Amino acid sequence: MWRFLATLCCLVVLTSAKSRLSIPPLSDEMVNHINKLNTTWQAGHNFLNADMSYVKKLCGTFMGGAKLLPQRMILADNMKLPENFDAREQWPNCPTIKEIRDQGSCGSCWAFGAVEAISDRICVHSNGNANVEVSAEDLLSCCGSECGDGCNGGFPAGAWNFWTKKGLVSGGLYDSHVGCRPYSIPPCEHHVNGSRPACTGEEGDTPTCRKKCEEGYSTQYKDDKNYGSTSYSVPSSEQEIMAEIYKNGPVEGAFSVYEDFLHYKSGVYQHVAGEMLGGHAIRILGWGVENGIRYWLAANSWNIDWGDNGFFKFLRGKNHCGIESEIIAGIPRTDQY
Repeated sequence: MWRFLATLCCLVVLTSAKSRLSIPPLSDEMVNHINKLNTTWQAGHNFLNADMSYVKKLCGTFMGGAKLLPQRMILADNMKLPENFDAREQWPNCPTIKEIRDQGSCGSCWAFGAVEAISDRICVHSNGNANVEVSAEDLLSCCGSECGDGCNGGFPAGAWNFWTKKGLVSGGLYDSHVGCRPYSIPPCEHHVNGSRPACTGEEGDTPTCRKKCEEGYSTQYKDDKNYGSTSYSVPSSEQEIMAEIYKNGPVEGAFSVYEDFLHYKSGVYQHVAGEMLGGHAIRILGWGVENGIRYWLAANSWNIDWGDNGFFKFLRGKNHCGIESEIIAGIPRTDQY
């Protein structure tokens, strides 16, 4: 009898596990399952025409790597912070804060989160006098092993350290011809109907480090460099992170991505379904409260047809998926501008 019951229990556990794993990650069934849970966010299709090999490659951040020395915001404990804060509204003359980039078929999120926040901070700390799109291409291709393995993943801390030590040139989106080294990996089409090529996992090899600006750009590579004066980890405290953003501008963050995150459309994301895919770096530009739920306001690098025009809200104050343990920032050298 006991042997029969033990066997029955094992079958129940295995059947239950199988049912949890049986929902295809990019399917209508997954979207419907998330929405039926009636949680704090809504799901929809962002990757209708994408291979999972491509999607997994987007999660290119190595979590839990070496950290930069922490720097505590001395005034954080006494700083009066608003309930809602959006860097796009705080610094309206800084256009990069509103920008959403596309990393293409490359695990370069670690580089994008860094150069996006660095670009924002150059504008913030120059009081809007300098607007520079810092090159993801330069960081991705030239940082080397200090940053990880290029399109196969990297470390946000290495990216910020490279900026302070070696500097980064300017460079805009793919085919933009903006700056010294624009991004060379083309964006791809997540949806069935669209003008871009389909997203596949086989493309997106790490570009070659070319210490030369593109044809027609007037400034020499060595003269186009932008440097940081310091870079550091931000303590994994909700108040410290808020104070850092409030005073110095957007930061880079990273978290563990689960399959349900692929379908985010609106609301405050928290993990409710699916398996973990890997680490992902993003830019955090504010915070707020929605229906009583505290959130971080963040920008992704999967183009504007993902999520809420490329932006999303993420559960705040609970270190959800590790997001508050992986915050990196730095201060630009403003004497350059």
